[in-house]
Amino acid sequence: MTRRLEVRILGLNYAPEPTGIAPYTTGMARFLADAGHRVEVVTGLPHYPQWSLADGYLRQRLHERDGNVRITRVTHPIPARPTGRARIAMEAAFAAQAALVPGPRPDVVIAVSPALLTVGAALRYRSQGSAVGVVVQDLYGRAAVEAGVLTGREAAATAALERRLLGAADGVVAIHERFRRSLVDLGVEDRRITTIRNWTHVGAATGDPVALRRALGWRDDEVIALHAGNMGVKQGLENVVRAAHLADRRGLPVRFVLLGDGHQRGHLEALGCGVERLQFLDPLPDGEFETALRAADVLVLNERAEIAEMCVPSKLTSYFASGRPVVGATGPHSAATAEITASEGGITVTADDPAALLGAVLGIVDDEEEALATGLRGELFARDFLHADAAADAYLDWVEGLAGVPVAPVIPARRRRTLRRPAPVREREGA
Repeated sequence: MTRRLEVRILGLNYAPEPTGIAPYTTGMARFLADAGHRVEVVTGLPHYPQWSLADGYLRQRLHERDGNVRITRVTHPIPARPTGRARIAMEAAFAAQAALVPGPRPDVVIAVSPALLTVGAALRYRSQGSAVGVVVQDLYGRAAVEAGVLTGREAAATAALERRLLGAADGVVAIHERFRRSLVDLGVEDRRITTIRNWTHVGAATGDPVALRRALGWRDDEVIALHAGNMGVKQGLENVVRAAHLADRRGLPVRFVLLGDGHQRGHLEALGCGVERLQFLDPLPDGEFETALRAADVLVLNERAEIAEMCVPSKLTSYFASGRPVVGATGPHSAATAEITASEGGITVTADDPAALLGAVLGIVDDEEEALATGLRGELFARDFLHADAAADAYLDWVEGLAGVPVAPVIPARRRRTLRRPAPVREREGA
């Protein structure tokens, strides 16, 4: 017997959010739908990384379609200042609403964590005979501790809840081997964990990098060190601002560029007021964003020193694909350090040390041939290990394995690159 699976995905973030977890939840849903399965996504209102409701959306339940993917968006608060407790309140509201969305009994329910409480909403389907899988994009309890959001009893209670929820799932995806080891340490059985790497989800550069440099005011005689992505607490971008200030004092030919948005941007702009060698750029559209990565001389990843195993920064997949050398200011035991080391596509320096960051940026471009070779190694790593096709294969195998029945996808050629679809199309509002 062969049949399509009914798959329901519960995840707070989805397209049109451009960064963070959303591209991966979106890609997973499209992989499964393109293979012929019936896929419904229950998600939240688009709000990331700006932490405000996206233009054109109202605070009400909404139905959309994203190709063959059915989407239900549920309401939840969006904190203007996403502190730990405010985010937990948002995630709890989303989980409560997601649990109430009606629909046919799924064969498989997939929860994306964070938000952790979404796993609880998914587990309610166990009583209906659905298999439940969890995709762990961030280690929730570890993140709360490393970011200083929770301490003491609260942190212990969160870790216990994470252990209980993940332990009750039929299968768990870890996006990195570091996560897998941490999940085993948490108490999740290793046999139920599958490692599926996040993939390079950006498209091709559509413009001329030289022309874009001119348009953005980047001079040929200065080194452009670009940080692209969210400007939040865990990025610790004060370190980049201080590196730019130090470059000002020394009169060095470098410009640090912070491209993107996030709830810390206003704070960083105030901190960097008057710093000549610092530039802020608003998010760029697809194609132009990728061109900007290639137009830079160095791509910067920055994390707070406390960040260790809580996450693998998604920007690294985009960075490697650009073919530019990477400088990571991060902890020696972080997942980011492990990834940069494995790729040989960059170097790492001590976190929260602006002098070390500045020296690494200038040093990596000092040898032009080695800089080109470093960027090429990262690009080859992205091609060989971070390709979307490998993730599509792995997610299909995982979901079909959770269902425990023979499945023949309706579309024989399962691999179609579908990550660059336009934003979801709404069907009706106020349902």
